[in-house]
Amino acid sequence: MSIEIENLTHVYMKGTPFEKKALDNINIKIEDGQFVALIGHTGSGKSTLIQHINGLLKPTSGKIIVDDTDITLKGTKLTDIRKKVGLVFQYPEYQIFEETIQKDIAYGPKNLKLDEEEVMERVKRAMKMVNLDYKTFADKSPFELSGGQKRRVAIAGVVAMEPKVLILDEPTAGLDPKGRDDILGQISKLQKEYKMTIILVSHSMEDVAKIADRILVMNHGKCILDGKPNEIFKEIDTLESIGLAVPEVTYLVRELRKKGFNISEDIFTVQQAKEEIISYLRSVKNA
Repeated sequence: MSIEIENLTHVYMKGTPFEKKALDNINIKIEDGQFVALIGHTGSGKSTLIQHINGLLKPTSGKIIVDDTDITLKGTKLTDIRKKVGLVFQYPEYQIFEETIQKDIAYGPKNLKLDEEEVMERVKRAMKMVNLDYKTFADKSPFELSGGQKRRVAIAGVVAMEPKVLILDEPTAGLDPKGRDDILGQISKLQKEYKMTIILVSHSMEDVAKIADRILVMNHGKCILDGKPNEIFKEIDTLESIGLAVPEVTYLVRELRKKGFNISEDIFTVQQAKEEIISYLRSVKNA
């Protein structure tokens, strides 16, 4: 299931003194099963873009084709599209409202008019996907959980709808390091084990470097860079010019190279740096 965005432009409050062009002629194609990160400074158009993909916003011009359906055409049944494209907003735990975790996750599938048996199967599958044991957590109040666990319940509620595409807007915002790593691990698991297409909006270069296959860089409503992480993070000057950065470890590697360490510059995760430095030190020792 591919997503094709063609000449997409969105203008807020068009024709008023407050007119603002949020998206400016975006052209992107996302293939089935890709893990795409969307990065950019605040106001670059990231959130506006993702809200077009499941029809929450209508473009001023251009088109969005999801699974061979042009969702911008009049008469398109957007409820069908939203079954295929799940969107998890920032701080989704604020949308939790049911008295038990099981009921909260079941809310979406019930609205699909599924029978009770199918609803329960989806709840159990979704809880397993986000690493919440059904017997332990099903009847607990979601308000008794930690911030990271609440976030997983909220994600499970969208996953239970069994979308083909999962869009997450800053899913690790406000979490401590352990909570952040847990959420990223579950998102990575969804993509790898269930072949789900993931679109991740993030301000964290470290998070993006760890798990994304492809990065789209937004600036002033335009997609200015599109490539694999190792390609994007070589564009240090471009990223810094728009208020972004590269992972901290990439800066460290650059300084080590300046001091004579003969290590690869193509490093953007701590694990890569660790392996490269150990290899270099062994080669020096054996020389």
